[in-house]
Amino acid sequence: MAGRRALVTGGASGIGSAVARELAARGAHVTVADVSADGAKTVADEVGGDAWVVDLADTTALDDLTLDVDVLVNNAGIQHVRPIEEFAPDMFRTIHSIMLVAPFLLIRAALPHMYDAGWGRVVNVSSVHGLVASPYKSAYVSAKHGLEGLSKVTALEGGPRGVTSVCVNPGYVRTPLVEQQLADQAAAHGIGEAEVLERVLLKEQAVKRLVEPAEVASLVGWLTGPDGAMVSGASWAVDGGWSAK
Repeated sequence: MAGRRALVTGGASGIGSAVARELAARGAHVTVADVSADGAKTVADEVGGDAWVVDLADTTALDDLTLDVDVLVNNAGIQHVRPIEEFAPDMFRTIHSIMLVAPFLLIRAALPHMYDAGWGRVVNVSSVHGLVASPYKSAYVSAKHGLEGLSKVTALEGGPRGVTSVCVNPGYVRTPLVEQQLADQAAAHGIGEAEVLERVLLKEQAVKRLVEPAEVASLVGWLTGPDGAMVSGASWAVDGGWSAK
């Protein structure tokens, strides 16, 4: 990855910060994009990269963006757990803005540079919920399913011009987002957080543990490296066997 420039959204924590470290260790210059200024700067300083403070919910601000990056990792995301009839419309729109509209706009901004270079890598951090559904997550599941389609179209359009596009589909990862889900799911199901982990979050997995951020980052590193050149349009599950059912 020496000489390559990478952009990682949601890079201040969780999967994003692990990916930033992985790509930097492989030689890339990484821009850490996040709504948290302090978090983005901390990770950027650690990996010798740059920080970009950006609110991806404000999608109109991205309409005329141009990105001179070789690797784009769309990772930023939020979660909200409610039954459909109780789901606030504005929250549904916000989740789709951050997790589907913003990735489209960032891909749109990055492709001209990638096409000019004849080389580019787009990695969309989707989820097992991009492949299957769970109750109470209408916005998250539909946004991730949309991201899967966007990734495939990007792969088809970009392939002849040296650009690959893939999805990475983790199960529940040990991140602040999942920790918040424990509390939300406990409230939704009326049980304790320990029971949520065992009976809800890990119920569908054959491997009964959370995914570690570094495991996802390692796969992203391989997919963006020389050995991943023929991998495009696919979805790579890191879900402990969840989607095998």
